[in-house]
Amino acid sequence: MSSVHDVTDPNTWGPALDEAVNTVSRGGLVVLPTDTVYGIGADAFDAAAVAALLAAKGRGRQMPPPVLVPDTRTLDGLATEVPDGARRLVEAFWPGGFTIILRAQPSLQWDLGETRGTVALRMPDHPAALALLRRTGPMAVSSANRTGRPSALDAASAREQLGDSVAVYLDGGTAPGGVASTIVDATVTPFRVVREGAIDLERLRAVVPDVLGPGEEPADASEAPADAPAEDAEPAAGAPAAADAAGESPAGAAG
Repeated sequence: MSSVHDVTDPNTWGPALDEAVNTVSRGGLVVLPTDTVYGIGADAFDAAAVAALLAAKGRGRQMPPPVLVPDTRTLDGLATEVPDGARRLVEAFWPGGFTIILRAQPSLQWDLGETRGTVALRMPDHPAALALLRRTGPMAVSSANRTGRPSALDAASAREQLGDSVAVYLDGGTAPGGVASTIVDATVTPFRVVREGAIDLERLRAVVPDVLGPGEEPADASEAPADAPAEDAEPAAGAPAAADAAGESPAGAAG
């Protein structure tokens, strides 16, 4: 049986976070509030737990989950060859509704699915989520909904969809954002928005002027790399690694 714990008050959420941390360390699944929508999370370095997360959503390995992190310092531990423009975007929009796809550190011992050597990273702007992440470390987190159904904006909606496949539900009230994060692929040149969301293109271009919107082509199409990932029909169109980001796929991802 799953359990539901209130995490609206930092003064009283200690036991709830203890239970969630213990669950994650045992390879279990946790639903957590974020600033966008609710997410279903697992230890990013536990392949069986990540597989259980995908199964709970009814999703295959071809749609790997993003990874939520507790602070910007985690960026270089999980990603390599981080472009300067990506760092500027992270500085501008973390914590918040912004997910960035980067080349994953090749030495990492994890299996998030068919990532093609990339990882989608986000730092959420939610106190309970950050408190949990500071104790667990990076978590694979996808939107807390069955694939094809609406994103969960509260713990009750998440539980209605995911039931006892999740051990612990952290109830932080209604998700404040209600809009999926924007996903930018920084593994291609120029960068490309692969899912529109909380951060609009105008704000992105104020930081990196040449970032492309969904479906846009470079001014000189010949500049586009021949191996740029093809656009996908679901969540992150063209995103090598992110199917969603908790509060982040077209159907709803958490992140």
